[in-house]
Amino acid sequence: MRDLLNDLRTLRFWRWFLVLAFSAVGVLAIILELINFIVGRLPIRGWPLVILIAITSIGYGLIRAWPRPISQQYNSPNMRIEIVKGDLFVQDCNIVVGTCDTFDTLAPNIIAKSSIQGQALERLYGGDLQKLDLDLASALQGSAVRGSIQKPGKTDKYGVGAVATLRHGSHRLYFLAYSEMDTNNEAQSTPDAIWRSLASLWDEVSRTANGTPVAIPVIGGGQSRLSQVIPAQDSIRFIVMSFVFASRTQKVCDELRIVVRPNDFDRLDRLELQAFLSSLRPS
Repeated sequence: MRDLLNDLRTLRFWRWFLVLAFSAVGVLAIILELINFIVGRLPIRGWPLVILIAITSIGYGLIRAWPRPISQQYNSPNMRIEIVKGDLFVQDCNIVVGTCDTFDTLAPNIIAKSSIQGQALERLYGGDLQKLDLDLASALQGSAVRGSIQKPGKTDKYGVGAVATLRHGSHRLYFLAYSEMDTNNEAQSTPDAIWRSLASLWDEVSRTANGTPVAIPVIGGGQSRLSQVIPAQDSIRFIVMSFVFASRTQKVCDELRIVVRPNDFDRLDRLELQAFLSSLRPS
């Protein structure tokens, strides 16, 4: 209910509602004029007619402009994008976990426990750091080491865009490197690095997911220090555009689910995001 009330307070809702309502008034006026010309006299006139037009136009405007879940089905290619409020780790599908190019895992010394990766360790691996490290090492066996760095923790650098695909039950975990660690174990990234890493992710998903849905968090905040450059609203658009462009060249998956933390979700302009999703349909 609170999300709905927030949507109803936005300028976008009222602007869209008024455009639709007045459009309905115009269409009704034309129809009634044609009926009057053909029949010669309308069965309803005066104030009853005005009230009927007003009720019909307002109803039409509300029905069309009323906020709905943020989702869009596309036909070319056949896929669906959803933006949902909730917990990434309760999604019954493949999950993307952001990480750094050294695939460090030690929490809380290097990786914050509150981060998506820190939560993945606790909630998906029960805090078993050795098991996670073994799975990551196995997944990265075929990936080239692109350099090294002298710092506490892991020192092999696999580069931005490296993806370690892990099995977790019937689903996959995609550990995506979209930031780089410096010698002080501080992660840094750029919009270009995120764009390149997403392109690598979609290639891996296309190759391994067999079309099954994928859930991804809003990326660019946290330790990558991009929340001021790419706030949540822009990060979502970034992810969506990357996924749509990749899907136009190859099948990625049937559904992309962008999972937003409740605090961030409450600050989103959800009607604007729905309009953005709708605008990406092929003309």
